[in-house]
Amino acid sequence: MVHQLFRTFIIVEVEKEASEAVFFWLKDSRFNVALNPSYDFISKYLSGNEDNIIIKPLISEAPLQKGDGITFPSLEKVLVDIICDKSLFNAIQGSEMRNIFTGAFRKYTVITDRLLRYASRRGKREEMIQYLNKYQIYGNNYI
Repeated sequence: MVHQLFRTFIIVEVEKEASEAVFFWLKDSRFNVALNPSYDFISKYLSGNEDNIIIKPLISEAPLQKGDGITFPSLEKVLVDIICDKSLFNAIQGSEMRNIFTGAFRKYTVITDRLLRYASRRGKREEMIQYLNKYQIYGNNYI
């Protein structure tokens, strides 16, 4: 990214059945937490001065990685989520999103099969291909 965000979020994705339990556990622990919030809720109620935790259901077959006993999202998952969750990632649309995608493809190995498979799971495969082609992120023409 080129610009700094004025508000930060910690996104915790858990199995759908565990979402409410995790939400109430974090809330009881005095964290500023929201369960799968809408854009309106985020913009109205999540303060820019506090760390905010957002609980979301984990999409099945999401590309995850493990390291040191911690499970975290793969780069491909993050890129697809930015395209799919526009309300959550509203601040990084437009030129910021282009910077993120361009930087990711330039600096890291993005496994495009994994990226497109997860985009398909989220119903956004064609939108992802169009985005990559429009800004020539993956070269002159992806597909």
